[in-house]
Amino acid sequence: MSRHPLFGIFLAMAGALFLTPDAMFMRLSEMDGFQMVGWRGMLMGTVMVLGWALLSRDRRGDLAQLTTGPAVAIIVCQLFNSILFSLGIASAPAAAVLIGVAAVPVFSALLSRVILAEPTLAATWAAMAAVMVGIAIAVSGGDGGDVTLNLGALLGAGFGLAVALVLALNFTILRARPGLPIMLVIGVGAWLAGLTGVTITGVGEMAEGRPWAIIVAGAVILPVSFFSLSFASRHTQAANVSLLMLLEVVLAPIWVWVGVGERPTVNMAIGGAVVVVSLAIYLIVTGRGLRPKQPHG
Repeated sequence: MSRHPLFGIFLAMAGALFLTPDAMFMRLSEMDGFQMVGWRGMLMGTVMVLGWALLSRDRRGDLAQLTTGPAVAIIVCQLFNSILFSLGIASAPAAAVLIGVAAVPVFSALLSRVILAEPTLAATWAAMAAVMVGIAIAVSGGDGGDVTLNLGALLGAGFGLAVALVLALNFTILRARPGLPIMLVIGVGAWLAGLTGVTITGVGEMAEGRPWAIIVAGAVILPVSFFSLSFASRHTQAANVSLLMLLEVVLAPIWVWVGVGERPTVNMAIGGAVVVVSLAIYLIVTGRGLRPKQPHG
């Protein structure tokens, strides 16, 4: 059955919006980096693999694909994404990490050109430029907020850039190989990250902090949002999925402020408004360009 051209875009937007409270729950958990990696990875991996087991129509064929190059690449991407994002949130201001993640559309567009020879629409490049202006405003100056540009913020942005690269590669490969079992490969990657986190942290220390908060993030927010975003990459360009993920860059710091009091600056609010307006205009323009043509009578 054919999908409406906007199906992938709106699915990506839903996944991105569902992901926005993730950083808040990570902060509320009061856990260190590898402890969060352990909880999030094991929970997300379990939910995703169970979902695959219930919904798959060819379990044997899906399992056979786990040894293929694209599947291994997705598993490795998920492994590093889980580890790097948790370490970033644990060691730097959440807003700084998310600002680094804002580079994911650029990486996606470049990787799509290299791997898929897929051209990027002029409207997408324009939206990226406008969004980057908003991000630049958000990180400029320290006008009384709790997050300013310092060594910790730069470290966080570095973690975010690394996350952006592996996410972009993940979306691009999934678009190139639509037959891959999304829930299985992402679930296996999450499990490997979880095992890494538990091994480094130690079983005895895993219960420290507030487990309920990380359970919400790992068992609900991550599986729903990443499945939506990954599935969306099969129905629209990876750059579009990545661009809509920037909603997290804007809204997640607000959730963190509400949840734990890590107050963003006024510039972050202004920059966030620029990002939201840019994305809204992009969706309107893209929607007009992708409307199905009416048959001539």
